[in-house]
Amino acid sequence: MEGLEAITQIVNRVDDLVWGVPLIISILATGVLLSAALRFRHLLHLGSAFRYVFHQGNGHHGEVTAFGALCTALSATIGTGNIVGVATAITTGGPGALFWMEVAAVFGMATKYAEGLLAVKYREIAPDGRVLGGPFHYIERGLGPKWKPLAVLFAVCGVLAGLLGIGTITQIHGIVSAVQRFFDPGFNPADPATGITVLGGVRSPYVMAAGALVTACVGLVVIGGLRRIAKVSMVIVPFMAISYVAICLLVMLGNLPKIPAAAMLIVKAAFDPAAVTGGAVGTMFIAMQKGIARGIFSNEAGLGSEPMAAAAAKTNEPARQGFVSMTGTFIDTIVICTMTGLTIVLSGAWDPALGLEGVNVTVEAFARGLSFIPGGAAAVPFFVMLALAFFAFTTILGWDYYSEKCLEYLVGMHRPRIIMCYRLLYVAVVAIGPYLTISMVWGIADVFNGLMAFPNLVALVMLSPVVARTTREFLSRKP
Repeated sequence: MEGLEAITQIVNRVDDLVWGVPLIISILATGVLLSAALRFRHLLHLGSAFRYVFHQGNGHHGEVTAFGALCTALSATIGTGNIVGVATAITTGGPGALFWMEVAAVFGMATKYAEGLLAVKYREIAPDGRVLGGPFHYIERGLGPKWKPLAVLFAVCGVLAGLLGIGTITQIHGIVSAVQRFFDPGFNPADPATGITVLGGVRSPYVMAAGALVTACVGLVVIGGLRRIAKVSMVIVPFMAISYVAICLLVMLGNLPKIPAAAMLIVKAAFDPAAVTGGAVGTMFIAMQKGIARGIFSNEAGLGSEPMAAAAAKTNEPARQGFVSMTGTFIDTIVICTMTGLTIVLSGAWDPALGLEGVNVTVEAFARGLSFIPGGAAAVPFFVMLALAFFAFTTILGWDYYSEKCLEYLVGMHRPRIIMCYRLLYVAVVAIGPYLTISMVWGIADVFNGLMAFPNLVALVMLSPVVARTTREFLSRKP
């Protein structure tokens, strides 16, 4: 046990080092650089970007539609960060953290635009029509063969991040914890009479049932590869996103008089948190750090994950896919995270005096926000459980695709047996996930996820002239 604690402490130190201020500043600075290189054209054409989402790309190279590629990417980004991450940012950084989350998202849209554009521009298309693309390809092909070690580093970290943490164990734990919190809140793991002994520990029957169900669903989807993942994502992602936003809008409509004050509180706290919180959450720097960090964690701009889905889109225009890709950041952060944050702020559930943390802050916010509806508050725990379960499930699917593409880059596109073995291994890790400790899994996942960002950011900065030139050429031909 002492050895495990020592390893956990080491992992946490490395995590703090990787995800420290330098990485956060690097990601934000890359977004600012790309925005300037593009002269903010990506924002000026946001309306066209949403129109491109539904462009079918008939006769174009690729495996899935632009909408399918976007849904695959959103399946990985819309997750617990939209519910738990926003709550954590606001409770530790104050309401102003939401403002800085939005700022990071605006510049993050330029980063996502560049990632999507480069993914299509430098992707590899096999004779059978299958596509492989992502940071590893635009590092090697865009920067040159001598940069291949950087591409390999990205791919190795991508495989490990998906298999060992962010795509499997952490997500399945989020699902079974939400199920147990709702159905069996009084479960005591120290009492064998209340559960079943598995792998040396006692687990609630609800945890076992939820874990088995999720594993079966994951297996049915991921074994079918990208097209099946995209088909499932095209149903679940719009459904869960629209449902979640609808509930948030219901809260807004029931609390309209509080919205202006909440908006003013968010802006004021962004620059002077102490004036709003009485010094309970620290300085403006803390608000910036928490907001920007949680925003990046939620939308993954700069981490290099989304380009692997963008590369599969049916399009021959790299810039067009760039526009589609950036809508993901808009939907994830500008829309969904904002809705969650406004609900938390206007309800007052963020107040440190309440002593709430994580998902409990969001539950309290919705309970207060829906109190004007008879029985509304009582239904909140069930709604949050479903939202967490759907969000985490689609994250499992999205990260299977990402890590599989990284593996294909490492071993080659024509190794179907290796890929199938990896899929089975991925499902197996999901199956045993509910019975493992996550004391250091999040740290391991964060480390590999952060290490993916460094090679990707180098490529984005060095290829920014290519992004700007390709964009100008596209806009000169298109209205």
